[in-house]
Amino acid sequence: MPKVRTNRIKYPDGWELIEPTLRELDAKMREAEIDPHDGKRKCEGLWPIFKIAHQRSRYIFDLHYKRNEISKELYEFCLEQGYADRNLIAKWKKLGYERLCCLRCIQPRDHNFSTTCVCRVPQHLREEKVVECVHCGCRGCASGD
Repeated sequence: MPKVRTNRIKYPDGWELIEPTLRELDAKMREAEIDPHDGKRKCEGLWPIFKIAHQRSRYIFDLHYKRNEISKELYEFCLEQGYADRNLIAKWKKLGYERLCCLRCIQPRDHNFSTTCVCRVPQHLREEKVVECVHCGCRGCASGD
């Protein structure tokens, strides 16, 4: 969760361009956190939170690495303030992890037989065509899909 905005923080140039989108995503995150998950499985209550965190990190990643619209200083500021996940972005830069949904999907300790999540298997290799990840609700984040 990003730190509370105070007057002591000096915002880098370009902050006013991305601030409305980040504020909107923060509002969605607050709604997802307080949304009751009655009738859902325990793990399904966290899926919207994972989705919004991924969306916020992907927004900052795309602005800096794909479209070159924000400076390195603003990018580092967003990472330091918690607007994006530094570890997830580091994985997106590596070959084969360009579409990774969350870090839990590649941690072998969280899965049976010390493997990765089922959403990391390309769709053409799956026996069942529609599969949802237990951790984040992803339906397929393999780069080969």
